[in-house]
Amino acid sequence: MRHADVWRAIDRLAAKHGYSASGLARRAGLDATSFNKSKRKSRDGKLRWPSTESVARILHATGETMAGFVALMGGQTGALARRQVPMLPLDGAAARHFDEQGGPTGSAWHETSLASLDDGTLYALKVTGTALAPAWRAGDLLLVSPAAPVRCGDRVVVKLRRGDLAILELVRLTARKIEFAGVGSSARDRWVATDETRWMARIVGTMR
Repeated sequence: MRHADVWRAIDRLAAKHGYSASGLARRAGLDATSFNKSKRKSRDGKLRWPSTESVARILHATGETMAGFVALMGGQTGALARRQVPMLPLDGAAARHFDEQGGPTGSAWHETSLASLDDGTLYALKVTGTALAPAWRAGDLLLVSPAAPVRCGDRVVVKLRRGDLAILELVRLTARKIEFAGVGSSARDRWVATDETRWMARIVGTMR
């Protein structure tokens, strides 16, 4: 194992989830400069390793395993392999376009090319207006995984029994109620009964 292999894996992990290296560090609660190129060598030119704590935190933040991280170390240093995933403009998304698990269904979906991810359930929703600003801008692709575990603090696509789809942030989950924070300048926070939620799918990253 070489220094370059580990740093390459961090860069690839960031790209896999739609982040820059700085964005991944912030997502993991680290200083934004933790993975900067300048941090990979000391002033006298000696190669540095990332700390085990920083690696553990980015794995936790992205829901990845150590085995997956190790797999990102190998191969060529060029672009990751790409594959096609379903994509739908967010302003055209409706409940009928999703199955009971929150996955895409029907013929309205298009395809978009993304860096290869170890998640066969992944799909993308394209932001088309300003309702989600400043969190996301028009043209951003929200990468959604119905298979990814949902944790407090995650932003999610939610299907409620009474109503259509919503983009919210999970704040608190109890046996009876779920608390969400609104996402976007005009969004509102809300509590809903647990049985009023049909499904939640985690937004695992963003790409432009």
